[in-house]
Order: sequence, then structure tokens, then C-alpha cells
Amino acid sequence: MSSPFVSPPVVKPKSLECPNCGGPVERRGFGHTLTIVCPQCLSVLDATTPALDILQKVEDAQNRRVPLIPLGQRGNFQGATWEVIGFQTRAVSYEGETFEWDEYLLFNPYKGFRYITQYNGHWNWVTPMESLPVRTSTGGKPAVSTEGRLYKHFSGGDASTTFVLGEFPWRVRVGDFVTADDFIDPPGLLSSETTVDEVTWSRGEYTSGADIWKAFQVPGSPPSPSGIYLNQPSPFKGSIGGIWRLMMLLIGAVIFLAIAFAAASNHAPDFNQRYSFSPGSPDATVLSDSFELKGRTSAAEVEIKTDLSQNWAFFNIALINQDTGDAFNVGREVSYYSGSDSDGPWSEGGRTESVTIPSVPPGNYRLLVEPEMDTPATTPSSIVSRTRASRGTASSIKAMNYEITLRHGVTVPGWYWVVGFLLVIPPIIYTIRARAFEVKRWADSDYPMVTSS
Repeated sequence: MSSPFVSPPVVKPKSLECPNCGGPVERRGFGHTLTIVCPQCLSVLDATTPALDILQKVEDAQNRRVPLIPLGQRGNFQGATWEVIGFQTRAVSYEGETFEWDEYLLFNPYKGFRYITQYNGHWNWVTPMESLPVRTSTGGKPAVSTEGRLYKHFSGGDASTTFVLGEFPWRVRVGDFVTADDFIDPPGLLSSETTVDEVTWSRGEYTSGADIWKAFQVPGSPPSPSGIYLNQPSPFKGSIGGIWRLMMLLIGAVIFLAIAFAAASNHAPDFNQRYSFSPGSPDATVLSDSFELKGRTSAAEVEIKTDLSQNWAFFNIALINQDTGDAFNVGREVSYYSGSDSDGPWSEGGRTESVTIPSVPPGNYRLLVEPEMDTPATTPSSIVSRTRASRGTASSIKAMNYEITLRHGVTVPGWYWVVGFLLVIPPIIYTIRARAFEVKRWADSDYPMVTSS
């Protein structure tokens, strides 16, 4: 008694003979096959006749191509086993240049037919479509939509068959023409082929050569991709908006930190003292009493307020650490002029200036202040040189009152501007590269992108 658990028989291709050269011809697609191409003489045979009638003889042996994936090779892809049963090369001509690509016909007895296409190292897994996409337009250009995706028209033209090998479920001949149109939504691709009798649609998905090689266990490595293919996924698509949003969030965080630190640093002065200075006075230099700077190492701001009028003053300031002897030397000029002329009242400069000393550690400090001003003998020429032409006259020099205020732990706004500028650079570079990628992609289409010269 036979066992009820019987393994299904292994389906083997049926071997026939070519009526042209007598060579063996294998039939793998069973009753689906309408055309077989003899692998020896490349004659196109009618698979529906017992004698394999000759449909076309290909005399030019120079047209022979060698498939990268051999006929009969089996591979597991997307959960099913597929066998390569046919191979053809097709071409389109555009502005005197010919573009060729390869198509591999795959067969599974339960799932039917699929295709693999290859152009310059770029591969697509192609599935025939049962439902037709809806024709529409976008930006004034043709498009089609299906399953919620919009595919833009990339290019169209007459495609000819230049080489065939293996078997096919349709009548195929070298020299056949179809009108082909490609619509893209990378990594997706919709292609239509129009003949006198029918229109067929297929859906392609960009696939790496490494995945194809692994699935079909092809020895060696796949050819390296060259150029940018029409539905090659952009490394930038879908992330441009994200990187700009991230940049805005980071800038928002920087602004928040700047406000928070500014608010935290708005405390009472660590040092504040008023002085008076007269040009030529022997007591021009002042040395403050000792004061303490607490907290952590941070920037210190020295603010100078004066009652200057029609004059200028230069302040040499040294912040001296009594514990280490280190000194931070800074200088600032303060000037203020005003007057009235035929254009009305005017003023230049200001009575207040400030300077920031970076990275001041805590400790005990003293301030050394050395003011400088014009003397009465030099007043007329110096004032005239510092005022607008023909505006105002020199005035007598009088004593200057000034106030020195120091705050430790202040926020340095310049650093926040630098950080903000650095944050903007990556999105700009990213956007430029993404734009350049799309320009290259569409350069070979019927709708090249316009670039500014």
C-alpha cells in the first residue's frame, strides 16, 4: 500500500529539437509558452506547433548577448521561487543616441510571470498590473495614479526588441516595436507598452543588484550602477523637510537657552564705582578696592558710562586677579558729538560703551582704569577731525564723570549667533545636494528641470 504522504513530482523542462539547426530546445513555461528562441542559432520558434515552426531566423551572430543571470537559474524572491525562462534586450533612440536595457522573464507555476530589468547596473523587480492606473496631470505634465500614489511622466518613445533568448508567453521577434511610457514615484515605476492591439501596464520597484545576486545565487558581483536611474531612490527624499524642522527646533532651543542664561545673568553688579577725570590731572589712573567674583569660569562684561559732550575718551582697563596675578587687559573708546546745521540737529557716537572679557575664573580682583582725553591745546583740531564736515565748533574741555560697572557670568550673544549660523549650514548643503540629485535624474527625461545659469 502506498503512503498517503507523497511528495509532488519534480517538474522538469521538456526537451525539443530546433528545426533550423537541430540543437536541443528546452521548454520551461509549459502551456503558457507561445514563443521559444533556440539558444544555438537564435531562431524564433512557434511553441504552439508540434514541429516548432520557425517564425524568424536571426542570421547576425554578432547580435548575441550573454545574460548576466543564466536561463534556467532559480531564485527565491519575495517568498516565492522563480525560474529565469526568457531574456531580451530592448532599445530606444533619442536625439541620435541609442539606450539599451535588458529584461529577464521569470516564471512560477503558481504565481505566473515577473520580470527583472537592468540598465547600467540599475535593477527593477517588475510585476504585471491587472488594474489600469488613472490618467491625470500634475504641474501641467502627464501623470497617473494608482493605490494612492501619483506617478509623474518621465519619458516616452518607441522601444524595439534587439535580442531575444529563451521562451515567452507572447509572440516575440527581433525588431518588434512598442510605444513605451514611464511614470515614476521613486522607488516606484509604472510602465505602459502600447501596440496596435493592446495596452499593458507593469509596476517596477527599484532593487539593488546585490539583492538580485543573493536571491538567484549568481557567482561574483553585480555590475556597479552608473549614473542616476529614473526611479532610483534619492538619499535625500523625505528627509529635507525633516532636517529643516530639526534645524528650527535646535535654533528654538538655542534661543530659549540664550533667554534663560540672559535672565539668570541679570543680577546685581559685582563691581560698580563712579569716578571723575580731568585732562592733565596727575590722579588720572585709579585702582579699585578688591572685590570677589563668584560662581564658575564665565564671561565678564565691563560697562562704561560717561557724561561726555563734544569730546572723546579712551579707557585702558585691566582686570587683575589678586590670587594669581593674571590680568585681563581691554580698551574702549567713548565719544559723543552733537550740534545743529542746515539739515537740523545731529549727533554722533554715544556716551556709553561696553566690552566683554571671556573666560574669567572666580576669585578676588581689582580694576585698574586709565582714561585718556584731549587736552585743551589739542581740542579744536581733534574735535573738528571727529565731527562731520562743517558741523559744529570746538568747545572747551571740562572734567568727565564716568561710571564703571562689571558683571560676571554674563551671556555672550555672539556665540549664539555662531551656533545658529552653524545649524543652518547642514540643511542648506543637504537641500543643494538633493536638488542636484533631482536635476541629474530628470536630465534624461522629457521634462529636464530648469536650473538658473
